[in-house]
Amino acid sequence: MRKAHALILLAAGACLLPCHQATAALDYTPQTGWTVEDSSGQNAVEASASAQLDKAQRFENAHDYHHAMIAYYALTRKFPRSGAAADSLLKAGDMAVQGGDYDMAYKLYNEYITKYPKGDDFDEALGGMYQIGQKFLAGAPRRVLGVKTFPSMVRAQQIFADIVTIAPFSKWAPLAQFYEGQAYEKQHRPDDAVSAYEQVISRYPADPAAADAQYQIGYVYLMESRTAYDKSAAEKAQDAFNDFLARYPTSEKAAQAQDNLKILQNRENTGAVQIAKYYDKKKDYKAAYIYYNEVLKEQPGTPDAKYAEVRISALKAKVGDAALEETPVKPQNGAQAAEQRNIQAQVDNASRADYLGPQVAAPTPVPTPEPPPPSAQDDDALPKPELRTSPDDMQLQPPVEPTLPSQ
Repeated sequence: MRKAHALILLAAGACLLPCHQATAALDYTPQTGWTVEDSSGQNAVEASASAQLDKAQRFENAHDYHHAMIAYYALTRKFPRSGAAADSLLKAGDMAVQGGDYDMAYKLYNEYITKYPKGDDFDEALGGMYQIGQKFLAGAPRRVLGVKTFPSMVRAQQIFADIVTIAPFSKWAPLAQFYEGQAYEKQHRPDDAVSAYEQVISRYPADPAAADAQYQIGYVYLMESRTAYDKSAAEKAQDAFNDFLARYPTSEKAAQAQDNLKILQNRENTGAVQIAKYYDKKKDYKAAYIYYNEVLKEQPGTPDAKYAEVRISALKAKVGDAALEETPVKPQNGAQAAEQRNIQAQVDNASRADYLGPQVAAPTPVPTPEPPPPSAQDDDALPKPELRTSPDDMQLQPPVEPTLPSQ
């Protein structure tokens, strides 16, 4: 239960309400909503819906949004069958937004949607929920017991997910699904963010939000590969941006996607430059030459390509062209070719997953001499089975159960 206390002055003329002065206690529970009682124990609600509506409007005009919210909501509780009840519930949510109590506003909008699923302002209430999600996404703090605390990206993600669940075919659903991904991004949960964006594309492929979602998938992976070059994330980013350009070539983000692809390609090519420099420093000039040439092929006209061109010229001047070219393979004679095939076969066998090492020759078995035939003396030494001497002995003997193992 959330308690709040306010002093409502109900004096004639100078006060907002032409009534007596009273101290009101304001209680809220999810089960009963707001309950407003004065010091005498009576609900501080006017005798008619129209009078209560006038009170709420006076609070609103005076920019007292907290009491305006209570007054509008009290009308819906006291006069639920009034023609002004539905609109007053929506207005209560609006007043909560104006007062900065976004969690309360969300509850009131959600209550409107629950009570009036076919109401004229259903879409407006849904839009109010969406705007509250945007406020939390932008860093608006939550309130605990009326006190502002801290921003909540989790709350933003929950609100956007609720909108998609409540009204999956509304105009707000594609946007809510997209911004659920944004909330995940701000929580540093890239896998969940990508999953949310993929839901936009699969559920709402014709909506403009699908293009933004496809771009954002590439952006998430681009950020994943930013600090330390992650080849897997970079490849996923390239795939996502290429898909984006193929599906949405006229998008306003197409130019940015192309720039991002160049960034990713430059990062990949930078690896070749670094490898070439490594071999250059180690004086393995032939290997350095190979990688410098790869840079020239993959990124012509770039600063790295110009550097590679300068180093290739320097290496040729230092060791000569012949030392940098690949050594031609000399023809083999029959014995050399056979030996090469034997070596290659050993390499191939050793690379097999089921290879257990070189075959070991089994020892030659030594024949065991057959034992001599038993002598008569030996036969007498062997125990002989007892003969059955009566007809009863010819019957089958009952089976004996084996001893079970102890538990």
